[in-house]
This record gives sequence, structure tokens and C-alpha cells, in this order.
Amino acid sequence: MRYELYYWPEIQGRGEFVRLALEEAAADYLDVARMPARRGMGMPALLRFLESRRVERPPFAPPFLKAGRLVVGQTANILLFLGPRLGLAPLAEADRVWAHQLELTIADFVSEIHDTHHPVAVSLHYEQQKREAKRRASDFVQSRLCKFLDYFEGVLERNPRRGGWMVGGRISYVDLSIFQVMAGLRYAFPRAMSQVEAGYPRLHALHASVAARRNVAAYLASPRRLPFSEADIWRNYPELDAAARVR
Repeated sequence: MRYELYYWPEIQGRGEFVRLALEEAAADYLDVARMPARRGMGMPALLRFLESRRVERPPFAPPFLKAGRLVVGQTANILLFLGPRLGLAPLAEADRVWAHQLELTIADFVSEIHDTHHPVAVSLHYEQQKREAKRRASDFVQSRLCKFLDYFEGVLERNPRRGGWMVGGRISYVDLSIFQVMAGLRYAFPRAMSQVEAGYPRLHALHASVAARRNVAAYLASPRRLPFSEADIWRNYPELDAAARVR
């Protein structure tokens, strides 16, 4: 099946979690908004879909995925759908539910990371809320960053299967998402991460293992992997990183 991924064309954002799964599995997919508009793709195609009154079960916002006639929205839900089809989900029902639970926790973490630079409103520019952002970033690093990292490090430690993966004994979409979170945190908060990352050897090793996988490594080295930027979830504002002191 050829999948169609709909997401904003100029940022990694939440769509990157889906891209990583598709790339790791060497799936046949179109990143619709990044395709030429002259071929009926591009941003016009994404906007047409969002504005269409013919979609019976419309997504609220990108990312969303088309698989034949099926339309699936919300990042964690897309990965729940794709995981078994791409060989990136465990077989046992209890493990699949556990993987989804972890992905939802990752989604919570990502929202908190985003809110460090947009603590007041997403409709305002960062420059309009810099003072509040400094306070939010400081609180995030002091009270939330290690709380989440402790949790995920503990999940790896408790996994009874060897291999260094989050769920079971083989890679899943959850591992790809953890990779993206670690990469994003290193970009957004390099100072803070340099202070704490040594305390998370399993997460560090997981990031390295995912980055070294053949398909992921090829993707990361290709123009398909968009760079981090200050228009994305992960933003490197030195003043926020400097204001954030790890206790």
C-alpha cells in the first residue's frame, strides 16, 4: 500500500514521528505537502483536504495519514495504526497497549517542550512572550525534564527482554519516537542536556542504536530529513537554555 502523509512541508514537527516509522520500515509513502503542486500535491492538496466537506471523519489538524479510503489523525493514533503494518509493534495485545501508552506519554512530553517557548498562546510570536517563556523554560528544566527522562530510563531498565528497546526485544515505533525526543532536546536545550544526559545511559544508547540503523541513517543523511529550526516544536533560543538551570 502507498501511504499518504499530510503535514506542514517546512518543519519536522509532529509529522516527523510518523516519517521516522515510515522510513525505518522502507514503506511506500508520499509526503504530500512536500510534493510539487503541479502534480496535484503540495500545500494546496493539504488545504483542500482540510477544507473538504466530503470527508466523513475529518482530522482536526495535521499530521494525518491516508491509507486507501481510511484517514487516520493524531500522531500516536497514526503510529498505533501503522505499527503492526510496518512490523514496528509487538504482537501481544498487552505489549501493543503498553506501546501506545508510552507513545501517549511521549506526546505529553512533546507538548510540554513546545510550551517552553509558547507558554501564553500559540497565536502569539515568541517575541511577544519571551519573559513568560524564560520562566516556563526554567521550570521545565528544573521540575519536568528529568521527571520524564527518569521515567523513560526506568522503562528501559525494567524491560525484561534484552536489546535496549522500550517494548519487548525488538525495535518499535516507540523507540523511534524516543530517538526524536532526545535529538530535539539536544538541539533545544544543549546546555541543560549536557548537564543531565550522563545520568541516562540507556536513553543515550537507544538514541545511538536508532541513528545507526540502515534505513534511519540513510534518511538522516538525505534531504528528506528537514533540519531543526526556530519555527518548530524544538527551538534553540540561547536565552531559554541559559535561564534553565538544572537543580
